[in-house]
Amino acid sequence: QVQLVESGGGSVQTGGSLRLSCAYYGYAYGIPCMAWFRQAPGKEREGVAMIDSDNSPAYIDAVKGRFTISQDNAKNTLYLQMNSLKPEDTAMYYCVADFHLPCNWSPLGKYWGPGTQVSVSS
Repeated sequence: QVQLVESGGGSVQTGGSLRLSCAYYGYAYGIPCMAWFRQAPGKEREGVAMIDSDNSPAYIDAVKGRFTISQDNAKNTLYLQMNSLKPEDTAMYYCVADFHLPCNWSPLGKYWGPGTQVSVSS
């Protein structure tokens, strides 16, 4: 069973940057879909960015042009570079592994890390 551990969260001001990392363990082969989800207080979890085994990324409109997802398969690590952060980006960010194809934005049937908090102040 794959295990995921996020790091890199923190508190920044509007316009700042953070880089999230996710180390995953317990699976010797490539994971078909990796993604970052987030959940703000009082809101549902939402997918933010995903990447498939061909390194093709996808983003929700709210983060396009500001966030970049990438992965290093040799290091079993997923990244999320977040630039031009806004207060509405404040949330718990989760690393997600999905063995179902095609890659999708549903939160169901996926493996989740414990999350890392991102707080953006105005």
